[in-house]
Amino acid sequence: MANHHIDRLDKKILQLISQDARIPFLEVARECNVSGAAIHQRIQKLKNIGIIKGSEFVIDNYKIGYQTCAYIGIVLADIKKFDYVVSELKKIPEIVECHYATGKYSMFIKIYAKDNRHLLQVILEHLTLIEGVQHTETFQISLDEIFNRQLLVFDLEEIDDFVDEE
Repeated sequence: MANHHIDRLDKKILQLISQDARIPFLEVARECNVSGAAIHQRIQKLKNIGIIKGSEFVIDNYKIGYQTCAYIGIVLADIKKFDYVVSELKKIPEIVECHYATGKYSMFIKIYAKDNRHLLQVILEHLTLIEGVQHTETFQISLDEIFNRQLLVFDLEEIDDFVDEE
């Protein structure tokens, strides 16, 4: 793994763009007291090393009819099927997150469905039919999302941090 230096300016840029992905580069430049070209170069560098993975619009799933959110644990019959199972899970549009996990479950997923019947349909007609999935367990159905945010835990006063590139 190679280390990449993340300095105070990078941290300030990350803080600003994580709060508003559509913030103009010139506004970021003003906040950081540097040129717009410097911001453009820094953001490109942060993209190239994989710290910035993209930008997106956030859709309110509830308002477009997906009113059931569930968390499901998946047990694999054979861990060698992990990559195959992940590729199949990516084909199910209702699954919005997938995490490799320790313990009883090989992975956890977060899924949005229109209602409980739709959730059951996705589980029975998609999840349980994936070769390599031994069984699933639905842990929780979320009643409401209180907040969802980007993780920004670094202190802007800490200048000499390094980030490992995977």
